[in-house]
Amino acid sequence: MKFRTIIRSLLLLIIVLTGLMLIKLPYYITQPGMASELKSIIKVENGHEEEGSFSLTTVRFGRANPVSYVWAKMNDYYKIQPIEEIRSNDESDEEYIERQLHMMKISQDSAIMLAYKKANKKAEAKYNGIYVMQVMKNMPAANVLQVGDRIYKANDNKFDTSEQFTEYISKKQAGEKVKLEYEREDKKNTAVIQLSPFPHNVKRAGIGISTVTDRELSVSPKITLNTKEIGGPSAGLMMTLEIYNQLIEEDLTKGYKIAGTGTINTNGEVGPIGGISQKIVAAHKAGMDIFFAPNEKGAAHSNYNEAKKAAAAIKTKMKIIPVDTFDDAVQYLNRI
Repeated sequence: MKFRTIIRSLLLLIIVLTGLMLIKLPYYITQPGMASELKSIIKVENGHEEEGSFSLTTVRFGRANPVSYVWAKMNDYYKIQPIEEIRSNDESDEEYIERQLHMMKISQDSAIMLAYKKANKKAEAKYNGIYVMQVMKNMPAANVLQVGDRIYKANDNKFDTSEQFTEYISKKQAGEKVKLEYEREDKKNTAVIQLSPFPHNVKRAGIGISTVTDRELSVSPKITLNTKEIGGPSAGLMMTLEIYNQLIEEDLTKGYKIAGTGTINTNGEVGPIGGISQKIVAAHKAGMDIFFAPNEKGAAHSNYNEAKKAAAAIKTKMKIIPVDTFDDAVQYLNRI
């Protein structure tokens, strides 16, 4: 009888826990991810070998349920974040993932252009318009455009970059109309959209979309990147270092295991990212020797300072190195 009672209790507990895990809370749980060697996903044709490695670091995240919420409360470096801190209220989980993949593509293109430029190799860009990355609810574009649409003209003006398009729209007033020519699933469409004030800032007007630049790169030697399952822009710096290291004869790694994080632009500037303390934990567990952290020009609450605190707390021997630019990282590696 006692055995049957125990079995019934266990079955009841499993049923209750399963039910609780199906309940979605208005939070995301983020936690340390992993460090992944970039030489396994980036291949430059006839690229030079390296003794050590460059690795990107990740943060794992998922929608919270009552079980994962309690677990996160009990564990260091697990963070509970309201949905609006991860994605906007106007954005579905699918749209958020799509936006993250587009951001990775932008970061990847910037890394390639910068690395080839620094290595004095051929790299050219062909611009094909701009992609819709996000559509705000209750704004004029909501019933017209979708995530993934490619805009190639506005009022008969062609734009090479997302920044050019945003600047053009920002100069218009509420009530003005803009004719957009866009492409969806290889079909060309035209729509006239009237600008309206933004709900959170009535002094500004727009159509309610965010966009990213669509460009095709032509480089020599050829390069292949397998980043389909990686989202966001935070691997920019490390991708640039890996590509550059394969293009030059000298091995910058010198046998060290090097991780890091930070966005990158074509000017070589390194930008801050989220979740750096969790990435420090991931890099430490992977046995990294060096970690590059965005310095944010010495700001008091910089990624670098947060990284140092996390490194001290987990007592890692990994060196935390501040960088503001790609050149800062290269110069450090040349000195060691």
